[in-house]
Parts: sequence; C-alpha cells; structure tokens
Amino acid sequence: MTLPQKTPSAARMAVRTALILLIFVVAFTSLLAAAFLSTRTAIEAAAAEEKMKLIAEVLPRELYDNDLLNDHLPLPPSTALGTDEATTAYLARKAGQTSALVFEAVAPDGYSGKIRLLIAVAADGTLLGVRVTQHKETPGLGDYIDPRKDKNKEHPWIRQFDGLSLATVADREWRVRKDKGRFDSVAGATVTPRAVIKAVHKALHYVAENRQQLFAASAGGEK
Repeated sequence: MTLPQKTPSAARMAVRTALILLIFVVAFTSLLAAAFLSTRTAIEAAAAEEKMKLIAEVLPRELYDNDLLNDHLPLPPSTALGTDEATTAYLARKAGQTSALVFEAVAPDGYSGKIRLLIAVAADGTLLGVRVTQHKETPGLGDYIDPRKDKNKEHPWIRQFDGLSLATVADREWRVRKDKGRFDSVAGATVTPRAVIKAVHKALHYVAENRQQLFAASAGGEK
C-alpha cells in the first residue's frame, strides 16, 4: 500500500526559499569581498606610483630619503592656497631634516574656472617646481601652462617658477610682463598665467607665514 506524500506547507516552502537566497547572498558577498581584497593592494600601489610620478616633476629625488607618501600633515582649508577643503602636504626629509614641502594650491580665477597646482618649496623658501594638475583652459591657447601641452618643450612656461623665492623676486614682479612683471605669457591668453602666478605667489607667502609649523612637523606628520 502506497502512503500519500505530504505536500510541503507554505511556511516550509518560504523558509526553504529564504535559506537558498541567504546562501546565494552570502556566497556572492564573499566572492565580491575576496575580489576586492585581492585587487586592493594592486590598486593602491598603482595610485601611489602615479602620485609619486607627479611629485617627481616638482621635487628632485636627491632632496629626500624618507617614505614621502607616509610622511605628511593635513592642511586646513585656506584662502591663501585657494582651497575650500582640507588637503595634504608631503614632507621631504634628508637625514632626518625637513628639506622641502610638497602641497596643493588652487588658482580660482582661471579663464575657464579653477586651476589646480602642485607646488614644491624648499626649506629656505625657494620654489623647486610647479605643475598644473587640473584645468579647463582654452585648448591650444590657455593650456600652455601645462608642460605636456606647451609647444615649447625645451623651455615650458611653467618652468619660469623654478628657483624663485620671495627673497629674490619682489612682490611687484609677480605679474606677467604685460602688467610690468617678470613672467612671459602668450599674447591674447594672459588671464590664465595671471591666475597661476597669483596663486603661486600667495602660496609662497602662506609657506613663509607658517614656516615654523610646516617645517617643524616631525616624521609621520605629528607635531
């Protein structure tokens, strides 16, 4: 005699379905977590490499022997730097002594908006280098501030800042030649260089006014 088979109740079916879904969710989440963890190190390494490539354009390698990306201090938002959010300054050290500072500044008055800069300043206040990291200036006209787009590859416009300081260049000279300053510019495209020059000049004053605090920071960014 064949016994009648019991039909699973609706409650049991719901529980079984929920368990199956739970297993799938757990398994899928575990796979995603594993994929993230396996690629995280590579992604972070690539990001660090790109950052160091950019820093290398403004900071000579012989000026530091520390782990630059792990030796930093936070900079609060500053009108002098043109920043409206906290940024990071990297401290270059040689034999334990702070030799230079690498930080961001923003020129808010570019022709087509903000121009973001990376600036390196030596402990004695000398500009080691300036690079434009982001801008929206007119292609083929105002974008010569970026050495990658500057047609003068031998003497890019941005290299005019190298070696200058507040001690060697009077405040009145931080202008384009058209405004009786010392900096060259391209005819018909002076708004862009004016903005960059002004931002760099203000950044140098910021460093000079905060020199003790910036260069006295100990390793790791603690004071």
